[in-house]
Amino acid sequence: MKILLGVTGGIAAYKAAELVRSLQQRGLDVQVAMTASAEEFIRPLTFAALTGHPVLGSLWQPQAVSSQLASLQLENQPFDIEHITIAQQIDGLVIAPCTANTLAKLANGLADDLISTVYLATQAPVLIAPAMNVHMWNHPATRANLRTLEARGAQIIAPGSGYLACGMTGGGRLAEVETIAGAVTNLSSFRAAGGPASSASSQDLLGETILITAGGTREPIDAVRFIGNRSSGKMGHALAEEAASRGATVILITASPLPAAGCQIIRVSTTEEMLKAVLEALARATVIIKTAAVADFRPVAKAPGKLRRGGNLTLELEPTPDILAEIVSRRTPGTLVVGFAAETANVLANGQKKLHRKGVDALFVNDVSSADVGFDADQNEGYWLTESETTRLPQASKRKLAGVILDRILALKSAARHSAVVA
Repeated sequence: MKILLGVTGGIAAYKAAELVRSLQQRGLDVQVAMTASAEEFIRPLTFAALTGHPVLGSLWQPQAVSSQLASLQLENQPFDIEHITIAQQIDGLVIAPCTANTLAKLANGLADDLISTVYLATQAPVLIAPAMNVHMWNHPATRANLRTLEARGAQIIAPGSGYLACGMTGGGRLAEVETIAGAVTNLSSFRAAGGPASSASSQDLLGETILITAGGTREPIDAVRFIGNRSSGKMGHALAEEAASRGATVILITASPLPAAGCQIIRVSTTEEMLKAVLEALARATVIIKTAAVADFRPVAKAPGKLRRGGNLTLELEPTPDILAEIVSRRTPGTLVVGFAAETANVLANGQKKLHRKGVDALFVNDVSSADVGFDADQNEGYWLTESETTRLPQASKRKLAGVILDRILALKSAARHSAVVA
């Protein structure tokens, strides 16, 4: 797989050399592009020597290329730095470290250097690992730019906290090299191109717009406490990545902080926020998969500030909105709706009742009382229910199970089209 590693101008640029090696050890072919500022921290020849490829530093044929080629004895290798060609040839764009300035350019569609131009021109997955001063990282402008990029499908590898080059301590330190390299190798396109995850090598979901809800919502009690549940969002995010790898346009509305490559991500916290986001996106969806474990109740009133300990406390609760019921009642005719149900007893019976009560086309019901499947686990199992089918889906990784579920969704859509033709 061909990766373009964009290196921008921060002190963390020196770590990009280690990242190159880590990606190469994972079997990836890496070429490096650098901004002019990055070249003040580390020389292009370092990356040329490590990768065996000339370093890209300009939208125009750089004078430095000939000297790089000569020093590496690569004069006879074909080489085209034209940015559209580069954008089309790569299988992934990784920008690490990514400065606040480059984040702002990407978020606002500016294209005044090779990295920002390739970002606009490529259809490949994009992974961004920011690194900057703690105050720059926490600035509202930076946060808004991150949300914009994430909503457009970029995967953000959040920086860690620690001692920074500026002498301050806090967030903004480039994520660990192995963390970034691991995220690169887990990008959905890499799996679909021959990795271990995807259940279908074809783009069989092209043309579908799949709306997925994920994670456990949180209903605030006061400024620091909330009512929630144990849902991690792993199942929903696995479905989102699997669907994107098979060609679908994926809108992921999630209360989980997990990444999801290749998806439009909308982050929410409360059930009300999730409902609002769902209704805004509903008309675009051809398939809706509701995996989110929303809080069924919320405090009638949120306490101002932080409640202090002082004896017993009574909370008055009210039901939260029923998102699935709203989806079923407002969906466009022909839109397929799949619900999820987490149960702890009478799993199959309760699932069949919910299937009929909610009016969904299909329901996946699972037992979350076991520690090795369900909430916050990497494995899952359960029953796939429709009006005419009850099938047990055996234990598997959530990503593999996501592929099985999407296969069944495709079968339902195919059956619906056939019925429409016959009618």
